[in-house]
Amino acid sequence: MIRVEVVYALPDQQYLCELSVQDGCTAAQALDKSGLKSQFPDVDFASLDMGIFSRPLDGRVSPGPDAYIMRDGDRLELYRPLLIDPKRARLQRAAKKKKAAR
Repeated sequence: MIRVEVVYALPDQQYLCELSVQDGCTAAQALDKSGLKSQFPDVDFASLDMGIFSRPLDGRVSPGPDAYIMRDGDRLELYRPLLIDPKRARLQRAAKKKKAAR
C-alpha cells in the first residue's frame, strides 16, 4: 500500500483526500477511490485536466491519468477550466489602467 492525496478546489471550497491505495494504482483509479465523484455529482471529472504536483498528466509529455502509476506521496490535482484567458485578463487590466491614467 502507498499513501497519496487527491485535491480539488472550488472558488469557495477545497477538498483534500488522503488515501491508501494498492501499489500500481493509476491516477484515474485514485480519483475513483477518492469519493470526489459522489461528493460533487454536478462536476464532469472526465473533462477536467489532472496533474501530479502541478505537472500535467496530458498523455503527450507525461502519461495520461489512465496510464500514470501513482507513487508514494504523490498529490493528484484536478484543475478547473479558466474563466478567462490570462492574456486577455492582462490586456483588460492594462486598458483599464491606461483609461484611468487619462
